[in-house]
Amino acid sequence: MSLQEKINSLHPFKDSLGENLIGIEKEGLRVAKDGTIAQTPHPTSFGSALTHPEITTDFSEALVEIVTRPIKGATNVIDELSKINHFINHHLENNERFWPASMPCILRGKTNIPIAYYGESNLGKMKTVYRRGLANRYGSVMQAIAGIHFNYSFSLEFWESYQKTIASESKLDSKRFMSRHYMALTRNVLRYGWLVTYLFGASATVCKSFMQDYHEHNLEEFDDNTLYLPYATSLRMGDIGYQNSQEDKKGVKANYNSLRHYIYSLRAAMQTNCDSCEAIGVKKDGEYLQLNTNILQIANEYYSSVRPKPIMNGSDRPLGALLKGGVGYVELRSLDVNPLIKDGINAEQVQFLESFMLFCLLEDSPVVSTEQIYEIDINANLVAHRGREPNLKLKYNGEEVSLKNWGQSILNKIAECSALLSDAHVDSVNQISNRIKNPDLTPSAQMLNEMKHEEKGFFEYTDQFSHKYQKLYQNMKINDGYFSELDKLRTLSFEKQREIESDDKVSFDQFLEEYFSSDI
Repeated sequence: MSLQEKINSLHPFKDSLGENLIGIEKEGLRVAKDGTIAQTPHPTSFGSALTHPEITTDFSEALVEIVTRPIKGATNVIDELSKINHFINHHLENNERFWPASMPCILRGKTNIPIAYYGESNLGKMKTVYRRGLANRYGSVMQAIAGIHFNYSFSLEFWESYQKTIASESKLDSKRFMSRHYMALTRNVLRYGWLVTYLFGASATVCKSFMQDYHEHNLEEFDDNTLYLPYATSLRMGDIGYQNSQEDKKGVKANYNSLRHYIYSLRAAMQTNCDSCEAIGVKKDGEYLQLNTNILQIANEYYSSVRPKPIMNGSDRPLGALLKGGVGYVELRSLDVNPLIKDGINAEQVQFLESFMLFCLLEDSPVVSTEQIYEIDINANLVAHRGREPNLKLKYNGEEVSLKNWGQSILNKIAECSALLSDAHVDSVNQISNRIKNPDLTPSAQMLNEMKHEEKGFFEYTDQFSHKYQKLYQNMKINDGYFSELDKLRTLSFEKQREIESDDKVSFDQFLEEYFSSDI
């Protein structure tokens, strides 16, 4: 079936798309009064980073991560994000504030990026050691980058309707059908994901302090304290961002051609020894330097712009849960935090991303060949570094194509899909689509143009937003009901952490041995 035929066949069932669930994970650095990364512990007023379902940390003790509950509707999920933002801004101490961009604030070297601490339970220690391993493998500076992850799942009602429209798969087990098509969606996110970076990239500049450990790079000088690329969209998604840059050398590349291919490709990397990781060692003076010396310590170490995710229950392991329960939702990981927006992302962007996800599901998605993987990687890097360059050409099926022409073609299809969602989605897609013809409308261009006009470097320009949003949230009327709800979650999170710590019956060494000997 063609894309248009699928759209037509789903039109009677379009109400089921309103039941789709959206979740947002947003990272943000706590910064001290002088603009450097905060050295203070994760605030107790936030709750336990180990067990709080909505407020935790990523790599660093200072890198706070907000996780919204899965919610119906773009406006609702942004409201939820904003409420949690209000809560954590209200509870910040020591004159700290949040950094509103993906690329970090002033850095004083890798030793001043405190690794996240999760308490003394074996599970908490494992999370900290994993992050110590990331620091030893890739460097701490790279881990200070923040991002936004967009989680999306289609409703069961939609899946039932969609399966009925595909005659050849109408009798397939529903779990297998959903996983098969979620994986097809992820392949299309890989193919067309460069468009997301172009439209929403917001990191064309970076503080020179971030680059002090990079002896070779192609960035240009913007001013005494700032480096940039004139046509970049997202340096975070480029060479200097967090990625498995050693993929080719280490021989690891996730295979998205089926769920089993994906699981087994990551499992192989988790079970294959790595020479450079071996050189680091597992322990030094009795302290763990990393979890193991394999290519991947755990599955989550593999960085990619998209991940198929399972619905986790209890002590499930990610790959085991995927194999047993199938794909529950898809995580889009390529979004920059946009300093021009209060919460880093807004409802218009979410509605576009919903439409993009629907397009990626309905568009034909053949398996990805080795040649296409190469093209995908080339395109991702080109757009990250040079996406707004006039007449930029990308690779598609062995040929060079104009970014603008290809982008417009994709956007036309996304617009057709958005009509299945709502008029608001159509409006959002149409509005954002203007950026393909006019690169100056992209966040990366807007920020760069304002920096030039105001004669401000990366830190000075971005810092003004950190003060602006801090003041905005401090002056906002407290939502007693929501604050009370988060206060309860904070208390419960500490109780749960204490339970986990008291339930430990084995040493950390034995805990790790049992963890990695069990099914992954």
